[in-house]
Amino acid sequence: MKFYIESYGKINLALDVLNKRPDGYHEIRSVMQQISLSDQLIFQGQETGASIQCDNNSVPLNEDNLIYKAWKKLSDITNSKAGIAVKVSKRIPVAAGLAGGSGNGAATLLALNELWGLGLSIRELMDIGRTIGADIPFCLLGGTALAEGIGEKLTPIKSFQDKSILLINPGIQISSGFAYGLLRMKDERLPIDSLIKHIEDDNLIKVAKNIGNVMEDAILPLYPAIDEIKKIMIELGALGSLMSGSGSSVFGIYEDPEKCDFAKNKLVDRYPYVFNVLTI
Repeated sequence: MKFYIESYGKINLALDVLNKRPDGYHEIRSVMQQISLSDQLIFQGQETGASIQCDNNSVPLNEDNLIYKAWKKLSDITNSKAGIAVKVSKRIPVAAGLAGGSGNGAATLLALNELWGLGLSIRELMDIGRTIGADIPFCLLGGTALAEGIGEKLTPIKSFQDKSILLINPGIQISSGFAYGLLRMKDERLPIDSLIKHIEDDNLIKVAKNIGNVMEDAILPLYPAIDEIKKIMIELGALGSLMSGSGSSVFGIYEDPEKCDFAKNKLVDRYPYVFNVLTI
């Protein structure tokens, strides 16, 4: 039996970092938004172990992959000896601030829950996922949500779906650990409560004015291409533009889908990854 599943990416409409915890993780407050850009995963049972194939050479195929970690965690919890073979068709750029790896891990939990007939609820899978990766619970929940703690404490927000987003990645890979290591804490907080209100009011213009990411202060000086993309998006009609997560992907919010298409066509030959996506 084969099981097909789409693994969706996310952007951070806001990302604030509150402090660093004794365990090395950072307390965050973030508005996460699922987007239509996805990887496709095909799962098939095998006798033992977990084997991973991927059409992107940047993706690890060993125990460092969150697919493997998700399989191992569920195997340990259920005392299952069953193996899994996974084939990944990768569209989401790697190490790009889009939770591509976390989405693959979440998809693995969903697939094994079905293939192994475990009957676990989404909430139960989220509790398991949080022990594997901080973004996995959101990738299971989807939609729009306020993320707190290290990203695992989630409060759903009224749907912000079907908004036109231009997404560009300049081909730069930035690990989250490296990015957070550069961060300097600030007392000033982002207007996240205002952003949530504007999302719930479906006021796209005010949403775009209240997006923010404290990681930009650390990342943009090292990678000027990211700031360049932000500025170009604004010049090409975006209401607002922001780096997602720890980078290096940048998104622009467009009120007019035709302007979004126009901007994509202008930039598609300039950068290695250019997508028109929708919020979901």
